Amino acid sequence: KCAVEFEVKAFCGENQDEKIDKQSSVRLAIRKIQFSPESTEVAPLSEMTFEFLMSEEPLHVKLYLPKETFYHGEPLKANVEIRNSSSRNIKNISLSVEQVTNVVLYSNDKYVKSVAKEETNDSVPSGTTLKKEYTLYPLLAYNKERRGIALDGRLKHEDTNLASSSIVKQEVLREVQGMLVSYKVVLKMTASGTVGSSEVSLEVPFKLMHPKPEPAKESEPDDMVFEDFKRAFLKGAVYGDDDESPTEA
Repeated sequence: KCAVEFEVKAFCGENQDEKIDKQSSVRLAIRKIQFSPESTEVAPLSEMTFEFLMSEEPLHVKLYLPKETFYHGEPLKANVEIRNSSSRNIKNISLSVEQVTNVVLYSNDKYVKSVAKEETNDSVPSGTTLKKEYTLYPLLAYNKERRGIALDGRLKHEDTNLASSSIVKQEVLREVQGMLVSYKVVLKMTASGTVGSSEVSLEVPFKLMHPKPEPAKESEPDDMVFEDFKRAFLKGAVYGDDDESPTEA
């Protein structure tokens, strides 16, 4: 698994070039989360007409989603419509969710991994139609043993999830370094006939993100407790039982 993690580190020393000692520094792990934007989106849709040799009529395929943004843990509904006016028979229909990760560092490497897949026994013989909704589950729980999957950063006491879709403004895209993640649903099928078989595919992009949280309520004055810092709190916690703590002035 790969992920981008962030931390804030503070230390004290004689100057900023001094070697950082563990006993004179602290680190705080943080998570960077992009929440889903306001819903002004258009539902993703892709449709295409395929023509085959020795077939007078074409094959028409449509793939669409009910919305553009899905939340982590939410089932993904994909709708498929096939109108087979060709002389070919359609079989081996499958759908998958593919995670596309662009690692933008010294080079621009691209990794494509399937994180959910549905293989069906559905077929569409010549002269028939199919209209069906399929459900996919792009979850980390089904990909924990797989390599090369991009994940969101994780704090020590929390589990994580598949990496969220990256939202980057066009004007700063060239300056971004790190991992840029996107998702798409891919529909594949085999069109078989007397002169051979060919693969037909179609895809639509979508976003996988966290929902925007509700606005935080203002805390009551007595909800927050202030406590005086005491050096004694650090003894044993920072230096351990076997370490020698500094003498108080």
